Amino acid sequence: MIDIKLTEEPLDISACVEWVMSPECGGIDVFIGTVRNATKGKTVLRLEFEAYEPMALKEMQKIADQTMQKWPVQKILLHHRTGTLAIGEVPVIIAVAAAHRDAAFDACRYIIDTLKQTVPIWKREIFEDGEVWVAAHP
Repeated sequence: MIDIKLTEEPLDISACVEWVMSPECGGIDVFIGTVRNATKGKTVLRLEFEAYEPMALKEMQKIADQTMQKWPVQKILLHHRTGTLAIGEVPVIIAVAAAHRDAAFDACRYIIDTLKQTVPIWKREIFEDGEVWVAAHP
């Protein structure tokens, strides 16, 4: 089972974790990305996320499908937020459920790393003294 979402609404961490819970899964790995208050020594005031929605959703689904093929996982949740986010808000939640923890850990890491490389989501970092657009990957 796969749950993909791209939304301007706040993400619900508890609901996401609850969705991946399953009696046959002994391992659940969750990645929660939050807006931090500094980048490279500069104070961040807020972030703005934009996405090319049709392509972003297609790529997110592709990543989830690839993950299901590579690891023995039962459930994948991949939610990403767009719009303006304040310090401490959550732009991304990834949750993976598997029978065993190794698969859940490996799959979750693969999803976030691949998402940042391939999904057309961009972020603008707003600083005290300016702003910069950056791709939402390392």
